[in-house]
Amino acid sequence: MENRYATGPEHVASADTATLRAQYLVPDLFVPGEVRLVHTHHDRIVLGGVVPAGRRLALEAPDGLRCEYFLERREVGIVNVGGPAVVEADGTTHELPAGACLYLGQGVRDVVLADAAEGSGAAFYLVSAPAHTAYPTVRLLADEGTVLELGDQETSNRRTLRQFIHPKGVRSCQLVMGVTSLHAGSMWNTMPAHTHDRRTECYLYFDVAEDARVIHLMGEPTETRHLVVADRQAVISPSWSVHSGVGTAAYSFVWAMAGENQAFDDMDAVPPTALT
Repeated sequence: MENRYATGPEHVASADTATLRAQYLVPDLFVPGEVRLVHTHHDRIVLGGVVPAGRRLALEAPDGLRCEYFLERREVGIVNVGGPAVVEADGTTHELPAGACLYLGQGVRDVVLADAAEGSGAAFYLVSAPAHTAYPTVRLLADEGTVLELGDQETSNRRTLRQFIHPKGVRSCQLVMGVTSLHAGSMWNTMPAHTHDRRTECYLYFDVAEDARVIHLMGEPTETRHLVVADRQAVISPSWSVHSGVGTAAYSFVWAMAGENQAFDDMDAVPPTALT
């Protein structure tokens, strides 16, 4: 498990491109046959990528968490961004077609991730946060959560937002998670940009064409920087940072938050005219 320490706004103002990418971009989560984990001290979130590639891969506790099993003091949301997949949790098998989400609460001991069939191309993205209360295991298919249609074509941000883990949906201790998909011809994932100083948010960009990129805006509203992001790359966005992005073509992203509260609308909008 890679470990990244928390940072403040002062780290961004003088950072070059390589420093920004090393601190906030996670470019290589998805490696065939491996479980890859990145721990950030921003709200102690763990990001993970799992590509079974024909193997059965266990979600084990890395030494850095100092626990007997991964979910001993944690919860996790898992989204399948690949082909048909299965997750075994304490002996129960959960089928995850593309776009489905599985929530596993504190106390689930044995977690195994695998392809649903040989060569199905499963690819799991997981986000984990500390938990002090156990909630039940729940699976949601892509269109079974709260589905919202947002934005419009005139501002190039028409998008479908699927809320999976949230206070009025799948219950969790502090994790909030969902998937947003841009409609064809739209590129902005959110604008106005915003911050929420009570939660860290992480994005995984996926369904990004091989010859396309997403420009992810970050930093304080008056000291913005950007990251150029490719398919299946993740961004760690501290609570003090704006997070907004525009692509060269339509794409999707998994958004996940953890922190002081779970209120989806607890955000401080920054109008475009205030960004510098």
